[in-house]
Amino acid sequence: MNHLKGMHHVTAITSSAEENYKFFTNVLGMRLVKKTVNQDDIQTYHLFFADDKGSAGTDMTFFDFPGIPKGQHGTNEIYKTSFRVPTDAALDYWVRRFNRLEVKHTGIKETFGVKTLSFVDFDDQQYQLISDENDKGIASGTPWQKGPVPLEYAITGLGPIHVRIEQFDYFKEVLEKVLLFKEIAQDGSLHLFEVGDGGNGAQIYVEKNVVLPPARQGFGTVHHAAFRVENRAVLEEWIERMSSFGFPTSGYVDRHFFESLYARVAPQILFEFATDGPGFMGDEPYETLGEKLSLPPFLEPKRESIEKMVRPIDTVRSTIDFVKE
Repeated sequence: MNHLKGMHHVTAITSSAEENYKFFTNVLGMRLVKKTVNQDDIQTYHLFFADDKGSAGTDMTFFDFPGIPKGQHGTNEIYKTSFRVPTDAALDYWVRRFNRLEVKHTGIKETFGVKTLSFVDFDDQQYQLISDENDKGIASGTPWQKGPVPLEYAITGLGPIHVRIEQFDYFKEVLEKVLLFKEIAQDGSLHLFEVGDGGNGAQIYVEKNVVLPPARQGFGTVHHAAFRVENRAVLEEWIERMSSFGFPTSGYVDRHFFESLYARVAPQILFEFATDGPGFMGDEPYETLGEKLSLPPFLEPKRESIEKMVRPIDTVRSTIDFVKE
């Protein structure tokens, strides 16, 4: 059985595509690599922020559902998303940057012996930066070359997701027996699981939490998390495997930028398995990635009506010279 390679992307819900674009571009210095629509709800934006080239394992994506209420954090949710930065010194830089830009954060802490910095955005979406200082696992991506963050401190990809779960024993069994993760550390109610080559890009924190009420999905919360598989052949193996264990799944889905399978693995926990390719570079030049509304071929004939449905957002950055500070 081909193991999962690590994180592919995390998809969350925002109250405002415009504010979300500003936060990820101007504050976090991540590159908008695709401005498209939710393929299952075409009046809704779907924005993809990633590394310089839109590499698998580096992207955080957002739905902008009109009129959705604010979510509520609790147990049984993908609670927090991590982003990788190259060094411990990078975290010192981010503390200064967050203070200057008035981003709420916890200060630098240590999680399983690795330095981290937790913070929130305008929706109370939960994030952390994690240092790759001594990381020996799966490689990260390439920072956005033209962004506002000095390259030696910039975000390069996704780190561990943090899952809060009521039925910990059941979820541990799913991770180990079905998804082939291994538990490698524990600190109180927090457990660290790893898959494939491991390291920050292939880990999950799982917190047993029977105190909080169940989370409620809405803006400010994560919709699902996706894991990397090499290609369509490996995806087919996972489609068969998840079905053999009796999980409700989507079956094969072609998302144009990658091919996918979705499976509900626990109450309110939706995981996706997504291929590394073909990626985001096929329909736009590198220089202007994410600047126009990109549609998969099956939606292209409806472009005119879709463009009337979604409000225009100015995402042109190729003409801006960001000051790295």
